[in-house]
Amino acid sequence: QVQLVESGGGLVQAGGSLRLSCAVSGYTFSSNAMGWFRQPPGKEREFVAAIKWRGSSADYSDFAKGRFTISRDNAKNTLYLQMNSLQVEDTAVYYCAARTHLLISWDSRDYPYWGRGTQVTVSS
Repeated sequence: QVQLVESGGGLVQAGGSLRLSCAVSGYTFSSNAMGWFRQPPGKEREFVAAIKWRGSSADYSDFAKGRFTISRDNAKNTLYLQMNSLQVEDTAVYYCAARTHLLISWDSRDYPYWGRGTQVTVSS
């Protein structure tokens, strides 16, 4: 059974940083692309970042470029999202997601496995 468990969310002031983690089990972590999505209050879920199976290639949404860094540790079956210079607009539930394919995708429909999410709240 595939399980994805996010952690590291919380309340932070604008300009601060958080590091999200996603622990994965029951899944061939090292062979597949993984991603982070988020859902702000009252809005649709949106793509944040994704990383290829080897970690050699990553892609970011425009709002994440230069501030967020996605990484993975295949030995620990863990995905990370380092978020710096957080803004109030980054407030959302952040979800970890896993593909059954080695290539990156921005489309949430390409990710069959999801965590339950972790809340990130940025105060002004």
